[in-house]
Amino acid sequence: MTDTTQRAAEILAEHRASIDRLDAILIYTLGERFKHTQAVGKLKAEHALPPSDPAREAKQIARLEDFAKDADVDPVFAKKLLNFIIAEVIQHHKQHQT
Repeated sequence: MTDTTQRAAEILAEHRASIDRLDAILIYTLGERFKHTQAVGKLKAEHALPPSDPAREAKQIARLEDFAKDADVDPVFAKKLLNFIIAEVIQHHKQHQT
């Protein structure tokens, strides 16, 4: 291996280690988020509130699209991701309704 190839391999390993740490942060952050949304679902069920709040969801999507732009993340991707998460949360809320 040449010196430049060796250095490239080291840089690649550093990037991959960072990606691995960030993936763990994402999963643990989602876990924490779902703890709170499950508590919200239980509260909604106890008070006969609908599992979905379209006005809140639209506000959150717009807010996170702005964050995405600031973070140099494609806002379309951010919206798709948030819609996926919201759909999962609504399914959890519906489970509490039954």
